[in-house]
Amino acid sequence: MLFEPIIGQEKAKARLRQMASGGRMPHALLLLGPSGSGKLALAMAYAQYALCPNRNGADACGQCNSCTKANKLVHPDIHYAYPTIGSKATSEMFLPQWRDIINRSPYLNANDWLQHIGAENKQGNITKEECVSIIRKLSLKTFEGSHKVLILWLPEYLGKEGNRLLKLIEEPPEQTLFILVAEQQELILNTILSRCQIVKIPALSDEEVQHGLMQKGLSPEAAATAAYLANGDFNEAQKLVEHRDQDDAQLFLAWMRNGYQGKPVNLVQWSEAFAEKGRETQKHFLLYALHFLRELTLLKATNGNARARLQEKELESARKMAAVLDLDQAEQLSHLFNDCIFAVERNANPKVLFLDASIKMHHILKRKSAEAYTGLPAKLLF
Repeated sequence: MLFEPIIGQEKAKARLRQMASGGRMPHALLLLGPSGSGKLALAMAYAQYALCPNRNGADACGQCNSCTKANKLVHPDIHYAYPTIGSKATSEMFLPQWRDIINRSPYLNANDWLQHIGAENKQGNITKEECVSIIRKLSLKTFEGSHKVLILWLPEYLGKEGNRLLKLIEEPPEQTLFILVAEQQELILNTILSRCQIVKIPALSDEEVQHGLMQKGLSPEAAATAAYLANGDFNEAQKLVEHRDQDDAQLFLAWMRNGYQGKPVNLVQWSEAFAEKGRETQKHFLLYALHFLRELTLLKATNGNARARLQEKELESARKMAAVLDLDQAEQLSHLFNDCIFAVERNANPKVLFLDASIKMHHILKRKSAEAYTGLPAKLLF
């Protein structure tokens, strides 16, 4: 991948070019930024730029043998590691799927990838076997290029297995580049962080996301709308374009409606149906719920004057809900959803978890009667 087609991130591009062209490439580099910011694309472009023998000041040549192989993700000196499923799985087992999804969009998130490899109820992880494989790969001599490169996507999934890589990261073999691409710094071992040079990648601006969508043939008006709702996440912007009706939004509103009404049969049916979805999908949905509450709180705090990052139907629902929820209730719901994410990550029984959460939601929403505020029945509010 070249730097040129990557959306925005001009400061990060300039810094990475300077590192490579100045001969001061850190042996362990951590690109840290939010989802959809393009950090994986930057890591790939940096690796290709570092190995290209004919690079110019701005980019790799894109035509030499090294660039051709890097573009096809088959360069023998560029290795990839990423979350997989299975207690003894390695990245090599999923290499065809990795090439397929990266060729479609390098702005993917963890849920996209895990669903692409059929994770369903299984959680992603980077295994002991993968760490051993990384050590083995980087102990070999280079095949063609000047360096060996390991791009480790989402080291958050290493957990304690990251301790196996500490010595390799601190004292790698000669001509070795270790590039980590992460989103949540707090989930990475401090011992790994201390051994890396961190480059922070900011979220894309609305204008940059709009420009990227327009390059894909979208009209300026539609691109501007999707960019605003995506909040700097180009991957999310692409999904908004592809799927105008958000399933997460409809599912969340159904959950809130059932939670408010508190009918036992409906709560059980909703919880059992939702429990059938994969754990990564459940986490993604709960993150959407937190996003919705955050935007609802913004509307509440500004008396509806703020521009919420919600689609039209979502915004209408959020305004109605803001009329009946106080900030304390929104905070309690946020804590509830965060607790659910914590439980999902630890393999809690999903039927029990979401039924319990639905009952707790009912108690939170019924703490004050909605009709006491507006005189409107719940079916008009949720």
